[in-house]
Amino acid sequence: MPSYRSYSDSELSYLLTQDDEQAFTEIYHRFYGLLFIHASKRLNDDEEAKDAVQQLFESLWQKRAQVQADGNLSAYLYTAIRHRILDIFSHQEVENKYVDSLQSFIDQEQEFTDYRVREKQMKALIEKEIDSLPPKMREIFLLSRIENKSHKEIAAQLGISELTVKTQVKKALKILRSKLGLLAYVVFLFKAA
Repeated sequence: MPSYRSYSDSELSYLLTQDDEQAFTEIYHRFYGLLFIHASKRLNDDEEAKDAVQQLFESLWQKRAQVQADGNLSAYLYTAIRHRILDIFSHQEVENKYVDSLQSFIDQEQEFTDYRVREKQMKALIEKEIDSLPPKMREIFLLSRIENKSHKEIAAQLGISELTVKTQVKKALKILRSKLGLLAYVVFLFKAA
């Protein structure tokens, strides 16, 4: 009986479709090195290339009945490894998009968290400064800016003139501007009645 090394690719293909393990072993030895070099050049990663070629041969054995007995085995194997390489690239691209998307989400979450912390700090600072206003001025200011009441409504509620309300709100804004700076002042200014 002749050695499997002497068989042609098409003879080996036929024997493979007949569940011949020695034919499979010869195909493996004949093509492994060439397929590995091809995959390694494309992937620039020897480990990934080894995995791709190994998976190709596993698939070849599992699908041996589908191999064309009189087909071009070399072309079949190179086409199969090319598809595996493209799948790896496609998978890497999806992975990279996922990682980029995840990083973007993390960055946005971090920015949002930072914003919320700054917002809470600013709110606490503003509340502290409002609490330090003289009692009547604080009451008028809170009715104006927090409860959004008009000067007329505040005057009626407290039994004072609208001019007094207006003056007290202006003084409160002036004090807050000097203590908190322009940003807080602008926040309250936009709520002006």
